[in-house]
Amino acid sequence: MTDRYCVLGNPVAHSRSPAIHARFAAQCGQDITYEAMLAPLDGFAETVRRFIAGGGKGANVTVPFKEEAFRLCTRRSTCAERAGAVNTLAFVGDEIFGDNTDGAGLVRDIEINLGLALPGKRILLLGAGGAARGVIAPLLVGRPAGLFIANRSADKAEALARQFADNGTVDAGNFAKIAGLQFDIVINATSASLAGDSLPLPDGIFAPGSLAYDMMYGKGETPFLARARAQGAGRLADGLGMLVEQAAEAFLVWRGMRPETTPVLAELRLQLA
Repeated sequence: MTDRYCVLGNPVAHSRSPAIHARFAAQCGQDITYEAMLAPLDGFAETVRRFIAGGGKGANVTVPFKEEAFRLCTRRSTCAERAGAVNTLAFVGDEIFGDNTDGAGLVRDIEINLGLALPGKRILLLGAGGAARGVIAPLLVGRPAGLFIANRSADKAEALARQFADNGTVDAGNFAKIAGLQFDIVINATSASLAGDSLPLPDGIFAPGSLAYDMMYGKGETPFLARARAQGAGRLADGLGMLVEQAAEAFLVWRGMRPETTPVLAELRLQLA
């Protein structure tokens, strides 16, 4: 019988995950279906339970449900526990297993696909929600010179910095606090680009040759990347590579094999051109 998987989010119609996993399944010879499923903002848990009852084997979770997915799990990976957020669910019997593959996907995209090593880099992470929390520990494993978490609410960013202080050098504050600082890698982990909004970033934060990385993706530049280009960022990257890489990690969780990502990413990139 064909195994069912899905991506749960709100909104979710824009998701490329069904196309990605269809290509992974064909590449690996796996008999699965994968669909995009809109979950009501007040009905995520019920949507998951209905999907399980209908034979669902696993799900990806996107905004704004990653922290709620964490609470729903009966067992979690170390990565998920550290992040406090889940983007991958696997359903085995009565168990709901949660993992977080976002950080692994992001780091692999930056270091392998973009060819930028993390050691010694000054990293700025914008946002303090589930998307940000999922990537902090993997970024710090890369031994950067330091990681600054900036958020509209300084309290939330500072709480994250304290939580991960044992992993490396972490600082935090609101957007005003980064004025006068420069960074080699600036990562947008907020949902501002999804809403078409820009962030109040001070001028001068992009060091020469710096990478501006938006976890969101789409046709053309996101508002964050357009602002980064105007402020002198050396390189621009959207989150399509991260999406493909984290999806490959999720596929490994579900099917026990990691697909080859390079051809899938190249095909999707052509479609967005």
